[in-house]
Amino acid sequence: MKECETRIIKINPDDIRLKLKNTSASKVKMENQTNYIYDFEDGRLVKNRGYARIRAVEDLIHDSKHFYMTTKKLLSQGKYKVMEENEAEISDLQSGKKIFVSLGLKLLQSIKKYRESYKYKNSLIEMDINDKSFCPFAYVEIETADDRELAEIVNLLGYSMKDITSKTIYEILQSR
Repeated sequence: MKECETRIIKINPDDIRLKLKNTSASKVKMENQTNYIYDFEDGRLVKNRGYARIRAVEDLIHDSKHFYMTTKKLLSQGKYKVMEENEAEISDLQSGKKIFVSLGLKLLQSIKKYRESYKYKNSLIEMDINDKSFCPFAYVEIETADDRELAEIVNLLGYSMKDITSKTIYEILQSR
Protein backbone atom coordinates (compact mmCIF):
# COMPACT_ATOMS: atom_id res chain seq x y z
CA MET A 1 0.00 0.00 0.00
CA LYS A 2 1.22 3.52 -0.74
CA GLU A 3 1.02 6.06 2.05
CA CYS A 4 1.09 9.79 1.15
CA GLU A 5 1.72 12.12 4.05
CA THR A 6 3.00 15.54 4.99
CA ARG A 7 3.68 17.21 8.35
CA ILE A 8 3.21 20.43 10.24
CA ILE A 9 5.72 20.64 13.08
CA LYS A 10 5.82 22.47 16.41
CA ILE A 11 2.06 22.62 16.82
CA ASN A 12 0.00 23.44 19.91
CA PRO A 13 -2.04 20.26 20.58
CA ASP A 14 -4.84 22.08 22.44
CA ASP A 15 -5.20 24.56 19.57
CA ILE A 16 -5.35 21.74 17.00
CA ARG A 17 -7.96 19.84 19.05
CA LEU A 18 -10.14 22.94 19.31
CA LYS A 19 -9.94 23.63 15.58
CA LEU A 20 -10.78 20.01 14.73
CA LYS A 21 -13.67 19.99 17.22
CA ASN A 22 -15.20 22.95 15.34
CA THR A 23 -15.24 21.01 12.04
CA SER A 24 -16.83 17.84 10.74
CA ALA A 25 -13.68 15.88 11.68
CA SER A 26 -14.33 12.84 13.84
CA LYS A 27 -11.88 11.46 16.39
CA VAL A 28 -11.01 7.91 15.37
CA LYS A 29 -7.97 7.10 17.54
CA MET A 30 -6.47 7.89 20.93
CA GLU A 31 -3.44 5.70 21.46
CA ASN A 32 -0.33 5.22 23.48
CA GLN A 33 2.24 3.62 21.18
CA THR A 34 5.65 2.09 21.51
CA ASN A 35 7.44 1.76 18.18
CA TYR A 36 10.32 -0.71 17.99
CA ILE A 37 12.51 0.17 14.98
CA TYR A 38 14.63 -2.60 13.43
CA ASP A 39 17.29 -2.88 10.73
CA PHE A 40 19.99 -5.31 9.68
CA GLU A 41 23.42 -5.07 11.29
CA ASP A 42 24.77 -3.37 8.13
CA GLY A 43 21.96 -0.76 8.18
CA ARG A 44 20.74 -1.61 4.67
CA LEU A 45 17.09 -0.77 5.34
CA VAL A 46 17.81 2.72 6.68
CA LYS A 47 20.45 3.31 3.95
CA ASN A 48 17.73 2.54 1.39
CA ARG A 49 15.29 4.92 3.14
CA GLY A 50 13.27 2.22 4.87
CA TYR A 51 12.87 0.37 8.13
CA ALA A 52 11.08 -2.49 9.87
CA ARG A 53 8.88 -1.75 12.86
CA ILE A 54 6.81 -3.45 15.50
CA ARG A 55 4.19 -1.17 17.00
CA ALA A 56 2.51 -1.89 20.32
CA VAL A 57 -0.74 0.09 20.59
CA GLU A 58 -2.81 0.77 23.69
CA ASP A 59 -6.17 1.83 22.22
CA LEU A 60 -7.64 4.27 24.74
CA ILE A 61 -11.03 4.54 22.99
CA HIS A 62 -11.76 0.80 22.88
CA ASP A 63 -9.64 -0.21 25.90
CA SER A 64 -7.67 -2.80 23.92
CA LYS A 65 -4.12 -3.66 22.93
CA HIS A 66 -2.89 -4.38 19.39
CA PHE A 67 0.46 -5.24 17.82
CA TYR A 68 1.58 -4.63 14.22
CA MET A 69 4.62 -5.65 12.17
CA THR A 70 5.41 -3.17 9.42
CA THR A 71 7.99 -2.51 6.76
CA LYS A 72 8.29 0.91 5.14
CA LYS A 73 10.34 2.22 2.23
CA LEU A 74 10.45 5.80 0.98
CA LEU A 75 9.35 5.95 -2.68
CA SER A 76 9.40 9.71 -3.27
CA GLN A 77 9.54 12.99 -1.39
CA GLY A 78 7.97 16.07 -2.98
CA LYS A 79 4.96 17.85 -1.50
CA TYR A 80 4.15 14.47 0.05
CA LYS A 81 6.34 11.80 1.54
CA VAL A 82 5.23 8.65 -0.35
CA MET A 83 6.02 5.39 1.41
CA GLU A 84 5.46 1.78 0.45
CA GLU A 85 3.96 0.28 3.58
CA ASN A 86 3.32 -3.39 4.32
CA GLU A 87 1.65 -4.13 7.63
CA ALA A 88 0.10 -7.09 9.44
CA GLU A 89 -1.52 -7.32 12.84
CA ILE A 90 0.14 -9.92 15.06
CA SER A 91 -1.13 -11.62 18.21
CA ASP A 92 1.66 -10.61 20.58
CA LEU A 93 4.73 -8.41 20.83
CA GLN A 94 7.28 -11.09 21.70
CA SER A 95 6.44 -13.26 18.68
CA GLY A 96 6.97 -10.29 16.38
CA LYS A 97 10.30 -9.46 17.98
CA LYS A 98 11.41 -13.11 17.63
CA ILE A 99 10.46 -13.14 13.93
CA PHE A 100 12.48 -9.99 13.20
CA VAL A 101 15.49 -11.31 15.16
CA SER A 102 15.27 -14.68 13.36
CA LEU A 103 15.49 -12.77 10.06
CA GLY A 104 18.70 -11.12 11.25
CA LEU A 105 17.23 -7.76 12.24
CA LYS A 106 18.51 -5.82 15.26
CA LEU A 107 16.54 -3.43 17.45
CA LEU A 108 17.74 0.14 16.76
CA GLN A 109 15.48 2.10 19.09
CA SER A 110 12.19 2.14 20.95
CA ILE A 111 10.07 5.27 20.70
CA LYS A 112 7.03 6.06 22.86
CA LYS A 113 4.33 8.43 21.70
CA TYR A 114 0.74 9.47 22.21
CA ARG A 115 -1.32 9.72 19.01
CA GLU A 116 -4.72 11.24 18.40
CA SER A 117 -6.23 10.72 14.94
CA TYR A 118 -9.11 12.42 13.20
CA LYS A 119 -10.92 11.54 9.98
CA TYR A 120 -11.76 14.53 7.79
CA LYS A 121 -13.43 13.77 4.46
CA ASN A 122 -11.00 11.34 2.77
CA SER A 123 -7.99 12.31 4.87
CA LEU A 124 -6.49 11.30 8.19
CA ILE A 125 -5.07 13.94 10.55
CA GLU A 126 -2.75 12.47 13.17
CA MET A 127 -1.38 14.48 16.07
CA ASP A 128 1.74 12.95 17.61
CA ILE A 129 3.26 13.80 20.97
CA ASN A 130 6.47 11.81 21.35
CA ASP A 131 8.59 11.12 24.39
CA LYS A 132 10.54 14.39 24.73
CA SER A 133 13.86 12.51 24.71
CA PHE A 134 13.12 11.52 21.09
CA CYS A 135 11.24 14.55 19.74
CA PRO A 136 10.76 17.67 21.89
CA PHE A 137 7.77 19.07 19.95
CA ALA A 138 4.32 17.89 18.89
CA TYR A 139 3.43 17.64 15.21
CA VAL A 140 0.58 16.77 12.87
CA GLU A 141 0.78 14.25 10.04
CA ILE A 142 -1.79 14.61 7.29
CA GLU A 143 -2.41 11.51 5.17
CA THR A 144 -4.20 12.34 1.94
CA ALA A 145 -3.84 11.94 -1.80
CA ASP A 146 -5.93 15.01 -2.66
CA ASP A 147 -4.08 18.33 -3.06
CA ARG A 148 -7.24 20.41 -2.57
CA GLU A 149 -8.18 18.54 0.58
CA LEU A 150 -4.62 18.97 1.90
CA ALA A 151 -4.80 22.74 1.36
CA GLU A 152 -8.24 22.82 3.01
CA ILE A 153 -6.97 20.93 6.08
CA VAL A 154 -3.82 23.03 6.39
CA ASN A 155 -5.94 26.20 6.22
CA LEU A 156 -8.51 24.79 8.66
CA LEU A 157 -5.70 24.16 11.17
CA GLY A 158 -4.55 27.79 10.82
CA TYR A 159 -1.43 27.19 8.73
CA SER A 160 -0.36 27.81 5.14
CA MET A 161 1.14 25.43 2.58
CA LYS A 162 4.52 27.02 3.39
CA ASP A 163 4.27 25.41 6.84
CA ILE A 164 4.12 21.81 5.60
CA THR A 165 7.05 19.48 5.07
CA SER A 166 7.49 16.04 3.54
CA LYS A 167 10.66 15.46 5.56
CA THR A 168 10.77 12.44 7.82
CA ILE A 169 10.86 13.09 11.54
CA TYR A 170 14.50 11.94 11.52
CA GLU A 171 15.38 14.52 8.83
CA ILE A 172 13.59 17.23 10.82
CA LEU A 173 15.41 16.31 14.02
CA GLN A 174 18.80 16.19 12.24
CA SER A 175 18.30 19.68 10.77
CA ARG A 176 17.62 21.27 14.19
